[in-house]
Amino acid sequence: MAETNTVTVRQIGSPIRRDAKQRQTLVGLGLNKLHRSSTLRDTPAVRGMIEKVKHLVRVESA
Repeated sequence: MAETNTVTVRQIGSPIRRDAKQRQTLVGLGLNKLHRSSTLRDTPAVRGMIEKVKHLVRVESA
């Protein structure tokens, strides 16, 4: 059985005064408040979402 890779992201920046797309991307990552973290499957789509809001999140494990 293959083990799936995961990535944990933590929100470190506020979405206030940010573009609506950036706010929606945070919600898509499962983040909606500061210092919350979310563990997701490490896929190209998730990596792309992290890249869009890299100034608002911190990748804790790869």
